[in-house]
Amino acid sequence: MTKDRITEILNRPSSQEMLTRDLCRLAYVAKDGTPRSIPIAFAWNGEQAVMCTSKNAPKLASLRQNPNVAITIDTEVHPPTILLIRGSVELDEVDGIPEEYLEMNGSYGMTADQRVEWEAEVRSLYDGMVRIVMTPTWAKLIDFETTLPSAVEELIQQRAERQRRTGGSSVPSDETRASTSTS
Repeated sequence: MTKDRITEILNRPSSQEMLTRDLCRLAYVAKDGTPRSIPIAFAWNGEQAVMCTSKNAPKLASLRQNPNVAITIDTEVHPPTILLIRGSVELDEVDGIPEEYLEMNGSYGMTADQRVEWEAEVRSLYDGMVRIVMTPTWAKLIDFETTLPSAVEELIQQRAERQRRTGGSSVPSDETRASTSTS
Protein backbone atom coordinates (compact mmCIF):
# COMPACT_ATOMS: atom_id res chain seq x y z
CA MET A 1 0.00 0.00 0.00
CA THR A 2 1.38 3.40 -0.94
CA LYS A 3 2.07 6.14 1.59
CA ASP A 4 -0.41 8.40 -0.24
CA ARG A 5 -3.16 5.77 0.03
CA ILE A 6 -2.44 5.27 3.76
CA THR A 7 -2.56 9.04 4.30
CA GLU A 8 -5.86 9.29 2.39
CA ILE A 9 -7.45 6.60 4.58
CA LEU A 10 -6.09 8.02 7.83
CA ASN A 11 -7.23 11.55 6.92
CA ARG A 12 -10.88 10.55 6.45
CA PRO A 13 -13.14 12.13 9.08
CA SER A 14 -14.09 8.75 10.60
CA SER A 15 -10.42 7.75 10.81
CA GLN A 16 -9.50 11.07 12.40
CA GLU A 17 -12.23 10.52 14.98
CA MET A 18 -10.90 7.03 15.72
CA LEU A 19 -7.36 8.37 16.09
CA THR A 20 -8.50 10.62 18.96
CA ARG A 21 -9.73 7.68 21.05
CA ASP A 22 -7.95 6.68 24.27
CA LEU A 23 -7.18 3.03 23.59
CA CYS A 24 -6.15 0.75 20.80
CA ARG A 25 -5.44 -2.95 20.72
CA LEU A 26 -1.83 -3.68 19.88
CA ALA A 27 -1.16 -7.04 18.24
CA TYR A 28 2.33 -8.48 18.06
CA VAL A 29 4.13 -11.82 18.10
CA ALA A 30 5.58 -12.80 21.48
CA LYS A 31 9.05 -14.28 21.84
CA ASP A 32 7.53 -17.77 22.10
CA GLY A 33 5.90 -17.32 18.68
CA THR A 34 2.34 -16.98 19.93
CA PRO A 35 0.15 -13.96 19.13
CA ARG A 36 -0.64 -11.26 21.65
CA SER A 37 -3.27 -8.54 21.55
CA ILE A 38 -3.29 -6.02 24.36
CA PRO A 39 -5.21 -2.83 25.10
CA ILE A 40 -2.86 0.11 25.35
CA ALA A 41 -3.24 3.89 25.45
CA PHE A 42 -1.94 5.70 22.40
CA ALA A 43 -1.54 9.15 20.92
CA TRP A 44 -1.63 9.94 17.20
CA ASN A 45 0.87 12.62 16.19
CA GLY A 46 -0.39 13.03 12.63
CA GLU A 47 1.93 10.42 11.15
CA GLN A 48 2.57 7.79 13.81
CA ALA A 49 0.86 6.09 16.72
CA VAL A 50 2.84 6.52 19.94
CA MET A 51 2.34 4.16 22.86
CA CYS A 52 4.36 4.19 26.08
CA THR A 53 5.32 1.42 28.46
CA SER A 54 7.62 0.68 31.36
CA LYS A 55 11.23 -0.19 30.60
CA ASN A 56 10.73 -3.70 32.04
CA ALA A 57 7.59 -4.59 30.02
CA PRO A 58 7.81 -8.13 28.56
CA LYS A 59 6.45 -6.94 25.21
CA LEU A 60 9.64 -4.97 24.54
CA ALA A 61 11.78 -8.08 24.00
CA SER A 62 9.16 -9.34 21.54
CA LEU A 63 9.03 -6.02 19.70
CA ARG A 64 12.82 -5.91 19.45
CA GLN A 65 12.77 -9.40 17.93
CA ASN A 66 9.89 -8.66 15.54
CA PRO A 67 8.87 -5.01 15.11
CA ASN A 68 5.87 -5.80 12.86
CA VAL A 69 2.61 -4.98 14.61
CA ALA A 70 -1.03 -4.16 14.02
CA ILE A 71 -3.40 -1.94 15.93
CA THR A 72 -7.18 -1.92 15.98
CA ILE A 73 -9.25 1.04 17.12
CA ASP A 74 -12.99 0.53 17.20
CA THR A 75 -16.28 1.67 18.61
CA GLU A 76 -18.69 -0.27 20.78
CA VAL A 77 -21.87 0.68 18.89
CA HIS A 78 -23.69 -1.00 16.03
CA PRO A 79 -22.64 -0.76 13.32
CA PRO A 80 -19.10 -0.38 14.58
CA THR A 81 -16.46 1.83 13.06
CA ILE A 82 -13.14 0.00 12.87
CA LEU A 83 -9.74 1.37 11.99
CA LEU A 84 -7.10 -1.25 11.23
CA ILE A 85 -3.47 -0.22 10.90
CA ARG A 86 -0.41 -2.37 10.27
CA GLY A 87 3.14 -1.17 10.56
CA SER A 88 6.45 -1.47 12.27
CA VAL A 89 7.63 0.01 15.52
CA GLU A 90 10.74 1.71 16.75
CA LEU A 91 11.50 1.69 20.45
CA ASP A 92 12.72 4.91 22.02
CA GLU A 93 13.85 4.69 25.65
CA VAL A 94 13.52 8.04 27.39
CA ASP A 95 14.36 9.42 30.81
CA GLY A 96 11.34 10.61 32.75
CA ILE A 97 7.78 10.53 31.47
CA PRO A 98 7.16 11.13 27.76
CA GLU A 99 4.81 14.01 27.07
CA GLU A 100 2.65 11.67 24.95
CA TYR A 101 2.04 9.48 28.00
CA LEU A 102 0.72 12.43 29.96
CA GLU A 103 -1.40 13.55 26.99
CA MET A 104 -2.88 10.12 26.22
CA ASN A 105 -3.93 9.71 29.82
CA GLY A 106 -5.31 13.23 30.07
CA SER A 107 -8.73 12.50 28.64
CA TYR A 108 -9.92 10.39 31.54
CA GLY A 109 -12.41 12.04 33.86
CA MET A 110 -10.23 13.42 36.64
CA THR A 111 -10.65 16.53 38.67
CA ALA A 112 -7.73 18.94 38.66
CA ASP A 113 -6.66 17.67 42.10
CA GLN A 114 -6.88 14.05 40.97
CA ARG A 115 -4.80 14.87 37.90
CA VAL A 116 -2.06 16.45 40.04
CA GLU A 117 -2.07 13.42 42.35
CA TRP A 118 -2.02 10.95 39.42
CA GLU A 119 0.83 12.74 37.69
CA ALA A 120 2.88 12.85 40.92
CA GLU A 121 2.32 9.10 41.37
CA VAL A 122 3.42 8.41 37.78
CA ARG A 123 6.54 10.55 38.12
CA SER A 124 7.48 8.78 41.39
CA LEU A 125 7.00 5.33 39.84
CA TYR A 126 8.84 5.64 36.52
CA ASP A 127 12.39 6.90 36.16
CA GLY A 128 11.93 6.47 32.43
CA MET A 129 9.74 4.80 29.85
CA VAL A 130 9.89 3.36 26.37
CA ARG A 131 8.01 5.07 23.56
CA ILE A 132 6.68 2.50 21.08
CA VAL A 133 6.43 4.49 17.85
CA MET A 134 4.44 2.79 15.08
CA THR A 135 4.74 3.93 11.48
CA PRO A 136 1.82 2.72 9.36
CA THR A 137 2.50 0.59 6.29
CA TRP A 138 -1.17 -0.36 5.68
CA ALA A 139 -4.55 0.96 6.80
CA LYS A 140 -8.23 0.17 6.36
CA LEU A 141 -11.29 1.93 7.67
CA ILE A 142 -14.46 -0.14 8.01
CA ASP A 143 -17.55 1.96 8.66
CA PHE A 144 -20.24 -0.31 7.14
CA GLU A 145 -21.49 2.67 5.11
CA THR A 146 -18.70 3.43 2.65
CA THR A 147 -16.39 0.51 3.41
CA LEU A 148 -16.89 -3.09 4.44
CA PRO A 149 -14.69 -6.01 5.47
CA SER A 150 -13.04 -7.45 2.35
CA ALA A 151 -14.85 -10.80 2.75
CA VAL A 152 -18.24 -9.02 2.75
CA GLU A 153 -17.20 -6.96 -0.29
CA GLU A 154 -16.33 -10.23 -2.05
CA LEU A 155 -19.73 -11.75 -1.18
CA ILE A 156 -21.50 -8.67 -2.56
CA GLN A 157 -19.55 -9.01 -5.83
CA GLN A 158 -20.43 -12.70 -6.03
CA ARG A 159 -24.10 -11.92 -5.45
CA ALA A 160 -24.04 -9.25 -8.18
CA GLU A 161 -22.47 -11.76 -10.57
CA ARG A 162 -25.16 -14.35 -9.74
CA GLN A 163 -27.85 -11.74 -10.30
CA ARG A 164 -26.31 -10.76 -13.63
CA ARG A 165 -26.26 -14.42 -14.76
CA THR A 166 -29.81 -15.18 -13.58
CA GLY A 167 -31.41 -12.02 -14.86
CA GLY A 168 -31.57 -10.01 -11.69
CA SER A 169 -32.82 -12.03 -8.76
CA SER A 170 -30.59 -13.81 -6.32
CA VAL A 171 -33.58 -15.02 -4.32
CA PRO A 172 -34.64 -18.51 -5.44
CA SER A 173 -38.04 -18.62 -7.10
CA ASP A 174 -40.84 -20.81 -5.76
CA GLU A 175 -40.13 -23.27 -8.63
CA THR A 176 -36.41 -23.40 -7.75
CA ARG A 177 -37.16 -23.91 -4.07
CA ALA A 178 -39.68 -26.65 -4.89
CA SER A 179 -37.32 -28.48 -7.23
CA THR A 180 -34.41 -28.36 -4.80
CA SER A 181 -36.52 -29.47 -1.84
CA THR A 182 -37.78 -32.58 -3.65
CA SER A 183 -34.39 -33.60 -4.99
